Amino acid sequence: MNEDESAPARGSQVGGHQGEVQAGGEGGLAAALRGSRRGRAFLLVIDSWARTLFGGGAMVAILILVLIMVFLVWEGAGFIPEHHRSLVLYRRTGQEFVDAIRGPLVEHQALNRYLSRVRATDVDEMRKRGVGEAEAGEWLAAFDTFAANFRAAGAPLRSFVDGAAAVALDIKGRSQGWQGSDAAREANRLRELLPGATAALGEFESALRASMASVPASAGRGSEHAWARFRDMSGRLAASIPGAVARATAWDPDRPVPMGESLSAFFLGRRWAADSEWHERYGLLPLLIGSLCISAVAILVAVPFSVAAAIYVSQFATSAERGLIKPTIELIAAIPSIVLGFFGITVLGSGIQWLSGQPWMSWVPFFPVTERLNIFTAGLMLALMASPTIFTLAEDALRGVPVQFEEGSLALGATRFQTAVRMVVPAALSGIIAAVLLGFGRIVGETMVVLLVAGNRLEIPDFTQGFGALFQPAHTMTGIIAQELGEAPGGSLHYRALFMVGLTLFVMVLMINCATEMVLRRFHRMRG
Repeated sequence: MNEDESAPARGSQVGGHQGEVQAGGEGGLAAALRGSRRGRAFLLVIDSWARTLFGGGAMVAILILVLIMVFLVWEGAGFIPEHHRSLVLYRRTGQEFVDAIRGPLVEHQALNRYLSRVRATDVDEMRKRGVGEAEAGEWLAAFDTFAANFRAAGAPLRSFVDGAAAVALDIKGRSQGWQGSDAAREANRLRELLPGATAALGEFESALRASMASVPASAGRGSEHAWARFRDMSGRLAASIPGAVARATAWDPDRPVPMGESLSAFFLGRRWAADSEWHERYGLLPLLIGSLCISAVAILVAVPFSVAAAIYVSQFATSAERGLIKPTIELIAAIPSIVLGFFGITVLGSGIQWLSGQPWMSWVPFFPVTERLNIFTAGLMLALMASPTIFTLAEDALRGVPVQFEEGSLALGATRFQTAVRMVVPAALSGIIAAVLLGFGRIVGETMVVLLVAGNRLEIPDFTQGFGALFQPAHTMTGIIAQELGEAPGGSLHYRALFMVGLTLFVMVLMINCATEMVLRRFHRMRG
C-alpha cells in the first residue's frame, strides 16, 4: 500500500481516538458533576437535620418555660379567691375581733422574750466587770422581781383573750350552713364581750405602766443600749392599747372584704402562720425583706471583690497569675451548695460569733452576736457563690474592649492604671452591669445555703438596731418553699400560698433577666 492510500486510514484512526478521548472526558465530567450533586445533597440533608435538631431544642426550651409559667400562674392564681374566702370567714366568725384585742398581748410576750436576752446581756456585763457574787445576786434578784411583775401585767388580758378565742372558735366550727339570722346572733355574742375587752385592755395598760416605773438600772455600759430599747418598746406598747380598743370597737362582721384588701394582706402581711387551727396567715413581707436583705449583703460584698479581680486579671496580671487566679475563682462554682452551707454553719457563723464576743470588739453597739445563723452570714456565703458568675462575665466584658482603645491611651502617655480606670472600664461598663445583674439573679434564686445559714425566723428584722439588724435571723422566699412544700396538702390554701410565693419570685427573677438582656444589647451595640 502506498502513502496516499494509507493516509486516510491513519486520519480515520486518529479521529477515532480523539472522539473516544472526548467522549471519555465528557463522561468523567458528568460523573464528577453527579458526585458533587450527591455530596451537596447529602450536606443539605445534614444541614436540614442540624437545623431541625437545634431548632427543636430551642422550641423544647421555650415550651418548658411556657409550661412553668402556666403551672405557676394556675396554682398561684387559685390562691387569691381562696385567700379572700378565708378572710371573709375570719371577719364573720369574730376572729378579727379577738385578734384586735390580742395584738398588745402578742407584743407583750415578745417583750418578755427580749427581757430574757437583756438579762443575759447584763450577766455577761457583770462577768466582764468582775462584779462580786453578792452584788451580782442582789442585782439579779431585783431584775427577777421586775421581770415577774412585768410578766404578770398581762395575766388578766390573757385570761380574757382565751375566753373570747374559745367563743370565736365555737362560732367558726358552726359557721357551715349559716343563715343571715344565725350570723347576726353569733355576732351579738361577741359584741357582748366588748365592755369586758375594754376593761381588760385598760387594766393591762395600767399594770404595764406601773411595772415600768420600777425598771432596774443596767449592769454596765454594754447593756445600756438593750435597756434603752426595752423602755422604748414598752412605751410604744402602752401607747398602742387605745388603738386596739378602737379596732375592737369598729369590728363589723358584715363589712365586706375587698379583693384589694385580700391582696394587701398577702403582699404586705407581716406574719406567716400555716396550718393554724385559729387562722392561717400568709404574709409575704417577712420573706421578701429577708430575701432582699440577704441579697443586698451578698451584692455589696461580691461586686467590689469580683469586679476588682476581673480588672486585675484582664489588665494587670501576668499570664502565670491569670492561669492561677481565673481557674481558682471559677472553681468555686463547682462546689455544691450544701457543702458551702455546712461551711457557713460550722466555720463562718461560729467564727463571727466568737469574734463578736472578744473584749476588744465591745465598742460595736450590737456585739456580741447572739445568733450564729443570721442575715450577714447567709449574705457572705451567697457572695462567695455569686463571685464566679460576676467575675467571669465582667472579665469577658473587659477583654472584649477593642485593643485600639488601650493602645491609644498608652500611646498618649497614660499609665496602665489610668488606662484601665478611665478607658477600659467605662467602655465595658454595660457588660459589668449585666454581670452584676446576673449575679443578683443567682443570689435571689439560691435555696440551700439560705435554708441552712439564714436562721429561718419568720419575722421582719428589727431595723431600730441599725446595722445590728443584719445579725438577726431571717427567712427567704426560696427557703419557705423548700421547707414547707413537702408538708402542704395538695390543693390547700397553704399549698397555693407557696405557689404564689414561687410566682412572685419567678416574676422578680424574670425582671432581673430582662434588665440584664437590655443592658447586654446596649453593650453589643456600643461594641458594634
